[in-house]
Amino acid sequence: MPTVTRFAPSPTGYLHLGHAYSACLAARAAGPDGTFLLRLEDIDSTRCTEDFCAAVSEDLHWLGLRWPQPVRRQSQHLADYAHAISALTDQGLLYPCFCTRKEILAEIGDIHRAPHGPDGPLYPGTCRHRSPAERADRIAAGEAYALRLDMTEARRRVSSPLRWHDAEAGWQTATPDLFGDVVLARKDTPTSYHLAVTLDDALQGVTLITRGTDLFAATHIHRLLQALFDLPVPDYAHHPLLCGPDGKRYAKRDLSLTLRALRADGITPAQVRLRLGLS
Repeated sequence: MPTVTRFAPSPTGYLHLGHAYSACLAARAAGPDGTFLLRLEDIDSTRCTEDFCAAVSEDLHWLGLRWPQPVRRQSQHLADYAHAISALTDQGLLYPCFCTRKEILAEIGDIHRAPHGPDGPLYPGTCRHRSPAERADRIAAGEAYALRLDMTEARRRVSSPLRWHDAEAGWQTATPDLFGDVVLARKDTPTSYHLAVTLDDALQGVTLITRGTDLFAATHIHRLLQALFDLPVPDYAHHPLLCGPDGKRYAKRDLSLTLRALRADGITPAQVRLRLGLS
């Protein structure tokens, strides 16, 4: 089967050298007979702008990358995520959590002694056992809430080992329990990164996910969601993150290293690829 890859940035700033590296690796991995897709993960309406969305296409075209149209934008497919959330809710796998960050930290107590996962201290499950009546009353009162996955119940539903293959690390066994009851949606945001990216990759037929090692741990959650929704399991290739001379990884705050800044300085796409070791 032809390989389908994707580059899926969040348009909250201009693309930098790290983005260029990830996009070029994904395009190269697709090969001459495969498909390279661009997707815009623009759920964050407060930080994602049309200017940044347009800049993504401009910068990638400048690099010489091409992709099929139309580009999938998550903000235009909220109904897909809402449908998935409803399905999990109907199965009794989600529950509303009304805890604020301050309340969670107070419940945990000593943050240094609390159980930790890849994202920090684990949620202690304060709202997991609230009664349906209390939940309904608090939602009706307009309280803010998040929808959390009942990890214990989800793992009970998927008893078989969950595995995936990474091009560098080899076969992996998923242990999503490490993350505790993760948030999959909020009252005013119908999806989380974990849910949206898992559904989108399946809907778009992505067969190889190339992304930075900073997202390696997230694959544990994504593999569980794939099992809960009976989705195909793609291959993965988590690449190292590019760092500057100071040892810090490139970020959107590094304005001097944005692709448009480099272009304005007369740097060519060939020089960018050479700098990235991709010539």
